[in-house]
Amino acid sequence: MTSPSIHTSVLPAEVMSFLAIEPGMTVIDGTLGGGGHTRLLVEAVGPTGRVIALDRDPAAIERGSHEFAGKPVRFAQANFCDIPEVLDALEIEKVDRVLLDIGLSSDQLADNTRGFSFDSDGPLDLRFDPTEGEPAWRMINRVRPETLADIIYEFGEERFSRRIARRIADARQREPIKTSRDLARVVMAAVPRQKPPQRIHPATRTFQALRIAVNQELKSLRIALERTPTRLAANGRLVVISFHSLEDRLVKEAFRNRQVWENLTRSPIEASDDELARNPRSRSAKLRAARVLTAAAAE
Repeated sequence: MTSPSIHTSVLPAEVMSFLAIEPGMTVIDGTLGGGGHTRLLVEAVGPTGRVIALDRDPAAIERGSHEFAGKPVRFAQANFCDIPEVLDALEIEKVDRVLLDIGLSSDQLADNTRGFSFDSDGPLDLRFDPTEGEPAWRMINRVRPETLADIIYEFGEERFSRRIARRIADARQREPIKTSRDLARVVMAAVPRQKPPQRIHPATRTFQALRIAVNQELKSLRIALERTPTRLAANGRLVVISFHSLEDRLVKEAFRNRQVWENLTRSPIEASDDELARNPRSRSAKLRAARVLTAAAAE
């Protein structure tokens, strides 16, 4: 029996406002996670509609299949960039709405076997699907320091990337870095202390960069933004919630294509003060929405 989710979904009211779901619609939740958004989608489509919930994490799929048993939800352990293949398998041509929440869930952070938390003594894995790809601990013990620095700089936008990579290279010569806590200690030793202290943990950007690299997150988002319009019905909508500038930039650029999208958010929607007080994780969330144009949907 799976344990209940501890995750709180961000921007729920804003998500539902921009999706503008009507009863009977077919909707994709591209990141099931803790199921908070999925629950709202199920209520909105009603008994005559259907929700298709995707997630790369098998734990999320297992939990969701129990929680939503008997509801009009179909599940698929899949990357949201593979939405066309998922729909083909279900023999569904078009959907009315798609939601992509690109964030990390609190359930994943709390799982010590996954390595997402800085304080975890578990293996530094960082993969959404533990059966796919290379765990982060193996990558940082394998790649050249120069390559590692490039990854940390490009995907983490970390200005101390060279110093961090050199520290990692020195540390792994003595003993392989295996746990999240081990890596966090190395990064903290490499990053100069800031005055006043930074709002985020000094290892945040490094962990973000490694997670993006091992999961190929930006590649997945780029592919999803290219492929989703062709599986949206006329007037279909796509809502994307991102949590850092690299993701938000991709979404912003995609929605600027006026041959494909009518942009519904000229600037990103962010959490209200009330939501920030209830859920501090919503601090970095940015929501953008667009309506697919008829010509793009017909392709």
